[in-house]
Amino acid sequence: MASVASNLTGLCRALVQQGLLSQEEGETLQAQAKAAGEGIVTYLVRTKRFRPAQLAAFSSVTYGLPFFDLDVLDSGVIPTGVVDPKLIDKHRVIPLAKRGSRLFLGVSDPGNLQALDDVKFQTGLAVELVVLEEDKLARFLEHNTEGRQDDILKSIDTEDLNLEFRDDETQAAIDTSAAQDIDDAPVVRYLQKIMMDAINSNASDIHFEPYEKYYRIRYRMDGILYEVAQPPVAIKEKIASRIKVISKLDISEKRVPQDGRMKLVVSRKRTVDFRVSTLPTLYGEKIVMRILDSSTALDTKIDQLGYEPQQLQHLLDAIKRPYGMILVTGPTGSGKTVSLYSCLNLLNRAGVNISTVEDPVEIQLPGVNQVNLNEKAGLEFSTALRAFLRQDPDIVMVGEIRDMETADIAIKAAQTGHLVLSTLHTNDAPATLVRLVNMGVPSYNVASSVLLITAQRLGRRLCTNCKTPVDIPPEALLNAGFTEADLDGSWQAYGPVGCDICKNTGYKGRVGIYQVMPISEEINRLILKNASTSDIAAQARNEGVLDLRRSGLLKVKSGITSLEEVLAVTNE
Repeated sequence: MASVASNLTGLCRALVQQGLLSQEEGETLQAQAKAAGEGIVTYLVRTKRFRPAQLAAFSSVTYGLPFFDLDVLDSGVIPTGVVDPKLIDKHRVIPLAKRGSRLFLGVSDPGNLQALDDVKFQTGLAVELVVLEEDKLARFLEHNTEGRQDDILKSIDTEDLNLEFRDDETQAAIDTSAAQDIDDAPVVRYLQKIMMDAINSNASDIHFEPYEKYYRIRYRMDGILYEVAQPPVAIKEKIASRIKVISKLDISEKRVPQDGRMKLVVSRKRTVDFRVSTLPTLYGEKIVMRILDSSTALDTKIDQLGYEPQQLQHLLDAIKRPYGMILVTGPTGSGKTVSLYSCLNLLNRAGVNISTVEDPVEIQLPGVNQVNLNEKAGLEFSTALRAFLRQDPDIVMVGEIRDMETADIAIKAAQTGHLVLSTLHTNDAPATLVRLVNMGVPSYNVASSVLLITAQRLGRRLCTNCKTPVDIPPEALLNAGFTEADLDGSWQAYGPVGCDICKNTGYKGRVGIYQVMPISEEINRLILKNASTSDIAAQARNEGVLDLRRSGLLKVKSGITSLEEVLAVTNE
């Protein structure tokens, strides 16, 4: 073993002792790391003197410590509120687990005795070190640790959160215990982490669900709910109180549902809104937070949504018309709002006056006059629509046609020189025309105003990294809706497998499946005759309009999604 000068310390000293570095190299690298303001392991990896896995293996053997692969760790199981976030950032450590009075601390440099002493002093726990790879540690700290979440917590717009959100008289009615609940720092950090993990996972909703013996948190990703954490039941009231405070809800009222909203400033260029809904259940308040990320929605171009080329052309032709009505239909969560805003984004120019009324506004678009529905104050769709018509509009968007009054005003607006966009909850495009007539709109008004109807669903995209070819029996393909001509062997079906990229689901992202039906002269004649849905659908097929199932099958042929997924989302 080489003789080592006393000015070498920690891991650098051990590397020289084992002959992996010369005395001169060790002293030079240690001095350079100190000058760069970095730990020796960080510096050695950054300068590519050693590979992260090589250093981790060496440290594990040299110091007699266990090695742990961070890639297999679920960030949701990390104990929160144990180690000060400032120490996590300063010493680049991760609290992996807490067992009684023992804390297992992940480090890439076990020779950093200062980190060990500081954590011991702050926590009062017996600290046991676990060796981690430097590159994986860096990625984990960037995306998951309390320290990073604490930094983001500071960036929340306190004016939008309105923490002092009640007047003095109402605030005085809040009991002292509730006030203590909302200030519980570990709960604040834990909730912050849950929200940021949801954003980073591209989740659309967060569900906080209390039950008799456990408390569950789930994310909805690509339309499917996945359980991500089961925090202690004891903190369910604290989480509910914290969410209600930052969402401007009444924390003293737990007997009736409430709706609110909050805003999270993730960075200078990105703000994420959360729409919050509470529901009293047997064992506490269930809370659902809908994530409304305007930047993500507006970054999606209309040609990326999944329209077939002819469908997209029909839609673009319709929105270029100076007046008339365009309707988008489908169930809740089928992407109607994104489709409408993709159209508005194309129409949003300096010389155009666009007004929208929604319940609530989900995507904020600069240059568009957006109005939130407020039924308590008397601001309903019909009221806002009347006001719009006195505001010299060119284009009007109504979040949803729910009643005859709104439908009548929207139809008249479309007939008097305005382009009107709106949504309805119907199964497909032909059914929408019949629904309008059944609501009480005269058939001649429907025929003279509606330009185009789009029905849509969202299907999960196959993960491009792991999808695999599958052989499907011809009988199954024919039963699904393929024709004999489709079975010509010119295409290959694919199915899901699962990998790290798609979190072992086999799917990553979603794609729209559409039925785009322009209102032709022949369909207009059927409307005037009060024809049935089936008659209108038959005429649409004769004109080449693809129904939802056929559109989905085209995406199976293209390898975008699986047959199982198309059958699931188009099973009427």
